[in-house]
Amino acid sequence: MKIFITGICGFIGHNIAVYLYSKGYEILGIDNFKHISSRALKVLKSLGIKIYRTDIRNYERIKYIIKDVDVVIHTAAYVDVQESFEKPLLYIDNNVMGTASLLSACTKSDVKRIIYLSSAAVYGEPIKLPISENHVTKPISPYGASKLAGEILIEAFSKAYGFEYIILRLFNVYGPGQEDTPYAGVITKFISRICKNKPPIIYGDGEQTRDFIHVLDVARAIELSINTKHCNQVFNIGTGKPTSIKYLAFIISKLIGKEYRPIFKHRRQGDIRHSYADISKAITFLGFAPKIQLINGLRELIRDVCKE
Repeated sequence: MKIFITGICGFIGHNIAVYLYSKGYEILGIDNFKHISSRALKVLKSLGIKIYRTDIRNYERIKYIIKDVDVVIHTAAYVDVQESFEKPLLYIDNNVMGTASLLSACTKSDVKRIIYLSSAAVYGEPIKLPISENHVTKPISPYGASKLAGEILIEAFSKAYGFEYIILRLFNVYGPGQEDTPYAGVITKFISRICKNKPPIIYGDGEQTRDFIHVLDVARAIELSINTKHCNQVFNIGTGKPTSIKYLAFIISKLIGKEYRPIFKHRRQGDIRHSYADISKAITFLGFAPKIQLINGLRELIRDVCKE
């Protein structure tokens, strides 16, 4: 089976590519090379995975590349919530128009299935916890709005043109290959600072909670989505377990063996107070179950980040 991945050189994209390659899938993908990691490019090239350097909005180029592809996995997106407030038009153009361009190309190339990586940001501030797929979607950031718009486009295009889709609403993804950049998640930022003998920075009081899911568990969810008969569905992908940011900073410090009192700063615009997933639908229909416990994932990531 031939799999095409957008944003293949990104943190999530390249981990998916490597995982699916190890399972025997034929992999190719595109990336605009604006936010790639050096690790990603090195690993993908070592495996001989074909990478096309092009933008997700380049309809004609993508239509040519995917002409004999079975499944498209759409990971490409700008993902920084704070940046989305500063550059909302950029996020709408890239995330929404890019998705529309990709979908248009898919309709001309007879792609059978599209797997779209959405975000828990589409829910906004939760009314009820844990968050199920039936929870109202009221994003509070341009980023969250752009991901929800992508979902709506996919559902509409599927009805109009007949391809199958799976939408995966990812919670907080972490794991190897997530470099310490403005786009990195809080786990990577905490580890990087503590390894450099700097205290972690917490925005708000640290009592806010998140659902941290390892990127390899995300890759497993995607393989299940490639093969499932339960199409045209939305699934939460997380662990179903909340972790406070304050506890996260404490446990990372303890694992590294350097105890620092966090620096607390003002809560940032768009930050949600509490968020964790109800994954019962994914368990029932995809057969999904997260395998990597947070403590084990942190130990592995600390080894990778602190040795650099």
